[in-house]
Amino acid sequence: MQRIRLRYTKRGRLRFTSHRDFQRAFERALRRAEVPMAYSAGFTPHPKVSYANAAPTGTGSEAEYLEIALTAERDPDKLRELLDESMPVGLDIVDAVVARTSGLADRLTASVWELRLDGVAPEDAERAVAAFNAAESVEVQRMAKNGMRTFDARSAVASLEATSGTIGPQPAASVGSTGAAEAAPLNGPTDQACAILRLVVRHVTPAVRPDDVLSGLRAVADLAPPVAAAVTRLAQGLFDEETGTVTDPLAPDREAAVTGNPTVAEAAAAKAPA
Repeated sequence: MQRIRLRYTKRGRLRFTSHRDFQRAFERALRRAEVPMAYSAGFTPHPKVSYANAAPTGTGSEAEYLEIALTAERDPDKLRELLDESMPVGLDIVDAVVARTSGLADRLTASVWELRLDGVAPEDAERAVAAFNAAESVEVQRMAKNGMRTFDARSAVASLEATSGTIGPQPAASVGSTGAAEAAPLNGPTDQACAILRLVVRHVTPAVRPDDVLSGLRAVADLAPPVAAAVTRLAQGLFDEETGTVTDPLAPDREAAVTGNPTVAEAAAAKAPA
């Protein structure tokens, strides 16, 4: 069994697709591309696809990840091209590697988010960000399954910065995408000045989302954008405490391929009794 890890995007209007919508579209793409999928056992077999930390509905993303299991080996680059051609414009498969290490989900410990606040003066955003960063804790509320929940939105935030200007095309729009040009309008560019927040948040429990940070900015500085923020996840991966950056979670698989390390499946097969 071969395992392939994929990075995909949610761009433009496709940011409003739910995770279940994406699952249906991806499973159709697997059938169209005639991918030799491995299936689960039982009365209702389904393709072995593992999704990791999907972005909330309504947010764009340049860094969503999943893993698929195949019954026959395929070249990851050719597989990526076939799947990308079979996906709707805006849901783009932009990277693929053979899984040579374990624990992809364990490497998704933080996310980098960009929040565009139309109608907010940059200086107002900077004051709110300064107040948020200076606070020891910022309590916010969110409706959960068991009712309203109060939690600290400050502790999970590794960094929060405010900038101003206009937003250009998405940073990964040219990487393996067949639909970036058509999907870009809701993400940018725009010729109207606005406040732009760059947020790095750790993945903790309870999860702190970009809208929770916006609620925190409202609580500490009364910052209330007149329109909903345009939120895009730019990256997710391991958080480096020394540099404050988020690393590529697929890098260990690429490095293992260069050094010739066996894949997860090959290592398991080697350990199995004859």
